[in-house]
Amino acid sequence: MFKKLEELEKKYEELNKNLSDPKIIANQSKFQESAKLYSDISKIVLKYIDYKNVAKEIEENLKMLTEENDVEFKKLINEELEKLEGKKENLKIKLQELIFPKDPYDKKDIIVEIRAGAGGDEAALFASDLFRMYSRFAENNGWKTEVMSSSPTGSGGFKEIIFNVAGKEVYGKLKYESGVHRVQRVPVTESSGRIHTSTVTVAILPEAEEVEVNINPNDLRIDTFHSTGHGGQSVNTTDSAIRITHLPTGLVVSCQDEKSQFKNKAKALIVLRARLFDIAEREKHDELALKRKNQVGTGDRSERIRTYNFPQNRITDHRIGLNLHNLEEVLEGNLYDLVANLSEKLKTSNKI
Repeated sequence: MFKKLEELEKKYEELNKNLSDPKIIANQSKFQESAKLYSDISKIVLKYIDYKNVAKEIEENLKMLTEENDVEFKKLINEELEKLEGKKENLKIKLQELIFPKDPYDKKDIIVEIRAGAGGDEAALFASDLFRMYSRFAENNGWKTEVMSSSPTGSGGFKEIIFNVAGKEVYGKLKYESGVHRVQRVPVTESSGRIHTSTVTVAILPEAEEVEVNINPNDLRIDTFHSTGHGGQSVNTTDSAIRITHLPTGLVVSCQDEKSQFKNKAKALIVLRARLFDIAEREKHDELALKRKNQVGTGDRSERIRTYNFPQNRITDHRIGLNLHNLEEVLEGNLYDLVANLSEKLKTSNKI
């Protein structure tokens, strides 16, 4: 970040000279171009100059502290240092926000898709655990969740569950959760106490508005069928389940959780719209698309962004080398440390 700030400061000084150069002033198009660029970067550079001035004050106070013998005066210097350190940290945060502006989609609601990967029933059970974790985190933040589609297993897990999360800054908080989540634990059904490794894939998609993704009804094939699973007999008596195929892309979305065919269709279209929006964004940003593909992966055990190790009560996020030893708290929805660390380190390092 600071290398970029130094480059901007040099450019700022160069532009400042150019704007008083008669040759530049005479060339109106060149002058306007320089003036606009000067205006764009001045806010950042002036904030950086403030940061450097505060850093210099800290350095001078530290030097005084080593040279001073008076106890009372040293106390005053330490108090001043504490204020300056706080000011410096605040300026650093503001600079990060200016250099790395917010994702325009951070305020969007999201569609979360959780799928069991390698590991059979244990993977399906962990998919259920992650669904509960995100649901609790949403509840703690005052967000609303709604299941769009699910494929439960007899063991109480999910082969797949898709749900919506609506609230303030949802995508901004959870966008880095996309990827393969690996769990290492002794399954309830394992009598020998052997540790199993399973994987679950998570995809976080910003929810798209109808104006952002226009779906031509002629591009859709809509099939109805009997609902199955945990809905009970009342769900299975009619063809309430909906399967929508988007013919141009081959995307298929099924929804059967509601008794109403109309509601299932509405939910399926929301999921389809989010997936189409995601495809469109990936086509516009090929580099980001590759990174997202690497994050989500195939569900193989070797592809992972995070490991949940139950025997050691440890969670490791492999992208930033973070280790936390509060696994139970995290699975109960306490994701605050993870979210904060990921947001700071991945955004500022430009890894994602």
